[in-house]
Amino acid sequence: MGVALATSTVSAPALCAAPPSLDFATVFATTKEPRRLYYKVMYRTGDGIHRVEIWRDGAVRLKRVTDGVVTTLIHHDPRTADFTMQVIDPRKHTSTRVDRASLYRIGNFTDWFDLAHGLRHPKGSYRLVARAPLSPMPKTPAACRWYDLKDANRTTSICWDRANAVPLLIASGPGHPIWRVETIDRAKFDGGLFQANDRGFIHDDATRDIQND
Repeated sequence: MGVALATSTVSAPALCAAPPSLDFATVFATTKEPRRLYYKVMYRTGDGIHRVEIWRDGAVRLKRVTDGVVTTLIHHDPRTADFTMQVIDPRKHTSTRVDRASLYRIGNFTDWFDLAHGLRHPKGSYRLVARAPLSPMPKTPAACRWYDLKDANRTTSICWDRANAVPLLIASGPGHPIWRVETIDRAKFDGGLFQANDRGFIHDDATRDIQND
């Protein structure tokens, strides 16, 4: 009787222990992502609600149109972390080119994974665990699994679509989505999709300007 009691006492803390943190790169892996993907997102920032359309051509090309106005074209070298970005703003009649190294020099730590998949790698220590579906939340256009990511004293809930390698929902709490994929499609892209429509615009080489500073 005494042995059984002792065993029960020792085992109780183990049963209550928190699950170990999962690896970010393993959970949010992109190795099986589709060859091409289009998705449309509603996201919330401090200045309101925005929408972005994203066309992802494997790990090589990306097109983003924000609020139906600003077009960003990204060409990525999948063998490295390097990419070149072209931002076309018809309101200003400007077409600006910049590369990843130059962005890092001015403190903008954007990477390909963030641009193409909607998640940013944690910069420091973090804790990532599976969780039950968050409720209430909007319906998703595909199946996804829920996780809680805690970093920098903030917890974000993510519903990750492993088949398409994109978060369908990101929330700051129940009923509070800050990112929501509204449409998702694997259809073939039009031929001229990734061509820059910037004839007559002012062309700016931001990479050269930053390097000369």
